Amino acid sequence: ARAGVGKTAFLVHIALDSLLRERSVTRAGEQARQAAVAYAQVLTSIDSNKVDDNFAQVLDGATGEFKDMYSQSSMQLRQLLIDNKATAHGVVLESAVQSATKNKVVVLLFVDQSVSNTNVPDPRIDRSRIKMTMEYVDGRWRASKVDLP
Repeated sequence: ARAGVGKTAFLVHIALDSLLRERSVTRAGEQARQAAVAYAQVLTSIDSNKVDDNFAQVLDGATGEFKDMYSQSSMQLRQLLIDNKATAHGVVLESAVQSATKNKVVVLLFVDQSVSNTNVPDPRIDRSRIKMTMEYVDGRWRASKVDLP
């Protein structure tokens, strides 16, 4: 009888451990999804009068491969945005977690972006799908990869 009790206690422990891990991953997925929504709005919004502030916010929320790529391309993009008096405002319409672990989450986002510049003074709406990989780095969720599939 004791062996049965020990085995039952062990199985209960395994089940609880599995449940706690699952809840932890679910919580991580939701936190990363919320961070991705906020970051997508930063990433898809720009004011040519505040380009340096916008770029600083983008870099602050980035890590790894995406941060490196954005850092390299931002100087050329900066002048183009200023010269063309570009403005954009992004709004996330929908988002969902595609996959999740405790420290890495892939989030799918549907974004509407209102864009105007000297060539197109009347704002037009660009509809984008974004696949964003979020990684938990230094106590925060940050974008390590951003794809427009």
